[in-house]
Amino acid sequence: MQVKKLTRILAGLVSLGALFAMTACSGEEAETSSHYKEEDDVVISSADVDTGKDINGQTIYWLATYDLNPTNNNDRSVALTLFEDMGGKVEWVQCTSDDKFDTLTNRILGGDPVDMFPYEWDAVPNGVYKDQYQPLDDYIDLDDEIWDGMRDAIDMYTYNGKHYVVPYAISDPLLITYSRQMCEENGLDDPYELYQDGDWDWDSFMEMMKTFVANGDGSTERYGIAGWFGQALVQSTGKTIINYDGKQFTNNISDPDIEAAENMMAEIHSLNLYDPNWYSYFPDAGNILFYGMADWSLNASNANNPDAGIMVVPFPKSPDADEYYLCGNYAAKMLVKNSDKGDAVGAYILCERLAATQEDYVAAAKEKALIVEQSASGVTLGYRTEEQYDAIESYKNDTTTVFDFGYGMGSTMYGDGEYTYETRGIMNNLMDALLSYPDSVDSWAVLRDNWSAAIDDVLKTYNAALE
Repeated sequence: MQVKKLTRILAGLVSLGALFAMTACSGEEAETSSHYKEEDDVVISSADVDTGKDINGQTIYWLATYDLNPTNNNDRSVALTLFEDMGGKVEWVQCTSDDKFDTLTNRILGGDPVDMFPYEWDAVPNGVYKDQYQPLDDYIDLDDEIWDGMRDAIDMYTYNGKHYVVPYAISDPLLITYSRQMCEENGLDDPYELYQDGDWDWDSFMEMMKTFVANGDGSTERYGIAGWFGQALVQSTGKTIINYDGKQFTNNISDPDIEAAENMMAEIHSLNLYDPNWYSYFPDAGNILFYGMADWSLNASNANNPDAGIMVVPFPKSPDADEYYLCGNYAAKMLVKNSDKGDAVGAYILCERLAATQEDYVAAAKEKALIVEQSASGVTLGYRTEEQYDAIESYKNDTTTVFDFGYGMGSTMYGDGEYTYETRGIMNNLMDALLSYPDSVDSWAVLRDNWSAAIDDVLKTYNAALE
């Protein structure tokens, strides 16, 4: 790779790492609760919440980089409103992204109050292994039908027979953003229509990118895709680097479907289809066909491409896959070790689930999501259409969200280090080194052989804790 391009991609990845410290792909949950204003025609009542526990007068100490209480004239969330109607309160213990885990550890060891912490990918198994959290089984009725739509994820997170993570929603799905206008101008099919017909797969994806680049007149360099890409491509197989059967973790790096995804990534690089520059929304220059990023980028993509007919689809499936798989995050809260507020934390999590599933609250959330964001001077900053909103909700409800436990095994497996191939996490390299570090590794076979034994060493530690 040219030095110029390597510099661009490193800068982009550093920005991406900082960004994903706040969103799905770092594992830290972005707030997804429905919100309302007093004048909204939505009746929010604690009568909807039945925990069988009295939490009146209890205060949860919430350690996080963001406050659950409304600030800067923001709306109060449905979940918080329900929780406060039950007599509970949330007090924010502020921290930064850099010191949050140190603060968590110090408060646990020092006896300072801390009850609830955001779910992050590191929670299981690493956070449990480090004795940071306690299970929620005694505080949430997981047999309640309200959890039916999330039961597979809840079961997936079962660790040593206990439930430390109880997801209440899916958040921050990684999607492909594209312009219907650009597709039409280049004689390409609409990916959303291909998706609806079950034909949105790697083959159609690659063919569209190749055609788009070949259609260029040479005045501007064209690319097939930009943005966050490798992880979603690998997980579109439905396979994970680390498998977990509830009893032990196993190394799945040699899975042939993962190899196929990695080889496709190498092909995309070799054909110069990938633009490594950093973009915070779908580029408006007309020279990039697809943009991979979580759905937080959609509003700005619309605002900056108002006439492009922006739409989003999941990443294409492998031609051999039986369904579409979604790379995203689970919204959840952790009960901190030694907390005596398990009933209150369990009640708050139930309130979040109600906010994510109860019909009136869901309708209010949709109405709010469709409001156009504008500056004080009236400039449109972002929006999403009803078609886009409904499509994203269908992706979250109708596809299988993939989680790889390799992201939850500490900094050796998932960490930035100095952001070189040799020092950053194994999962980081497996998901994009063929795009980002071609001078260090030029094939999946080399990449796999470089890290397989190291993965086995990591698994020994966590499997020993399960015995």
